[in-house]
Amino acid sequence: MKGIKIIFLIALIVIADQVLKIYIKTHYHIGESHNVLGNWFKLYFIENEGMAYGWKFGGQWGKMLLTGFRMAAVIFGIFYIRNIIRKKFHPGFIFCVALIFAGALGNLIDSMFYGLIFEYSNPATGNVAAIFPDHGYAGFLHGNVVDMLYFPIIDSTFPGWMPIWGGEDFIFFSPIFNLADASISVGIISILVFQKKFFKPSETAKDGVSETTPDKGKA
Repeated sequence: MKGIKIIFLIALIVIADQVLKIYIKTHYHIGESHNVLGNWFKLYFIENEGMAYGWKFGGQWGKMLLTGFRMAAVIFGIFYIRNIIRKKFHPGFIFCVALIFAGALGNLIDSMFYGLIFEYSNPATGNVAAIFPDHGYAGFLHGNVVDMLYFPIIDSTFPGWMPIWGGEDFIFFSPIFNLADASISVGIISILVFQKKFFKPSETAKDGVSETTPDKGKA
């Protein structure tokens, strides 16, 4: 697979992710939601201080460590993608790694710059955030990740006869995420599902130990 195709794919995902995030940030107030397809697909604006799907990690110091980890992952990803392209790994595997890289880069942009270029989204006032204010809501590396994709496919109540949860409300699927999160998830899941196709087994002569080598498919 040619590097220019991977660059185009990554750029496409990152641009789409950022355009949607900036639109939501400047048109929705925190907690605002609108139906897209019935009640099972909504745009629901929240800000995430931590990891994907709303998971948090250790306050402000944890946030700095998380942003630093994202930076390191993106830098490593640049060299890793270049390496697997040169070694002609299976195109499907390269594609999946590119999805993961694009997602990591998309969320890294939020963490690095959104605190500088946006004002605080105050849920108490219900106002939308302005872009490029005199002062941002946080410093470098302390921006919040914008999430908006919400798929409450099943919104119901457990039957009363059910032990423990009887009568309680439940939602499937409840996490709110963004295009970058989706890109990472699709990449990881695809690698797990198609790993036998991406990495074919090869027998080594030494001690009969079975190993795997990358399958070099057509570009």
